[in-house]
Amino acid sequence: MKNISRTVWILSLVSLFTDTASEMLYPIMPIYLESIGFSIVLIGILEGLAEATAGLSKGYFGKQSDATGKRVPFVQIGYSLSAISKPMMAFFIYPLWIFFARTIDRMGKGIRTGARDAILSEEATPQTKGKIFGFHRSMDTLGAVLGPSLALSYLYYYPQDYKTLFYIAFIPGLLAVGASFLLKDKRKTIAIKKDKTSFFSFLNYWKSSPLMYRKVVIGLLAFTLFNSSDVFLLLKAKESGLSDTAVIGIYIFYNLIYALFAFPLGILADKIGLKKMLILGIGIFSIVYFGMGFNHSIPIFIGLFSLYGIYAAATEGISKAWISNISDKEDIATAIGTYSTFQSIFTMLASSLAGIIWYQFGAKATFIVTGVASFLVMLYFILMTKKRKQGS
Repeated sequence: MKNISRTVWILSLVSLFTDTASEMLYPIMPIYLESIGFSIVLIGILEGLAEATAGLSKGYFGKQSDATGKRVPFVQIGYSLSAISKPMMAFFIYPLWIFFARTIDRMGKGIRTGARDAILSEEATPQTKGKIFGFHRSMDTLGAVLGPSLALSYLYYYPQDYKTLFYIAFIPGLLAVGASFLLKDKRKTIAIKKDKTSFFSFLNYWKSSPLMYRKVVIGLLAFTLFNSSDVFLLLKAKESGLSDTAVIGIYIFYNLIYALFAFPLGILADKIGLKKMLILGIGIFSIVYFGMGFNHSIPIFIGLFSLYGIYAAATEGISKAWISNISDKEDIATAIGTYSTFQSIFTMLASSLAGIIWYQFGAKATFIVTGVASFLVMLYFILMTKKRKQGS
């Protein structure tokens, strides 16, 4: 674990605990909401509002982190809000309180994202960005394996006892908050900027950002526009004959592959270049979606979900590592926060677009369109002008 600093370890453990708590509730959230009287429409509105809150706040709080020269307070507040939201959703069952609790959870994600990724960037050199971000993604995604596994185990012995799971999820959430208080801001920190920061002021960064940043983000957002929710992949597996338990099992399996490959692929990316690794990941994604469009065989589904885990490992952390390498040091939280804001908006659009295509033309068309679009994005990155800068 050479070059993995104490700070990176702490941040990774914080993410592991938080993701364990969140993913413990992910499979049962729609079922729980229905059990307390939420309609499908209301669930959709709730999730849309929650994700919009997270998305819009990432850029603002990233900008605030750069403006104040502080990182750790944003991390601590962000993870604390996500932790306390878990028992709130079990204790308060009225729709307005549920909306409030879910929004607090997503607001926490928005507050911490830019500052956390900036800390990871500061703990790495340009030659080790892939390794550091890959290690963090590996630990974070391990939570997506542990969380659903714990939820399934509990529900096996206590069927339909959904409310208790929200209280249980508070435990890893508290561990995450406790670990975050072991972090300290570096004294050298970034120069404090005294200009006022309005909620949408981070959008000004797009105009002043490096040209390579804009080129990379345009490509990533074009990819995001066709990268719809994983729910569509799971729905396709379900339609092909997998049971509900098997669908949850294959989701856990995908996250396990993701967690196992994120760190070694991050190390490899530092050797061959972050751009090449990202291109490889998008290429694998395209293959998976073409395969999903034409396949009905369960064994092949397992293989495709394995590849999908490798794709995620080759792109999620790598994209932020690349962005941090082509951004000015004093603007890293703003750069990542701005990208994350646009990414959240485009993700919502992607799922809506996929849903429309699925409804109008069927599942096969949805996956083929996504496969073609991702292939074109891969070509965009291949042909993109190279810059003489480390990590590009």
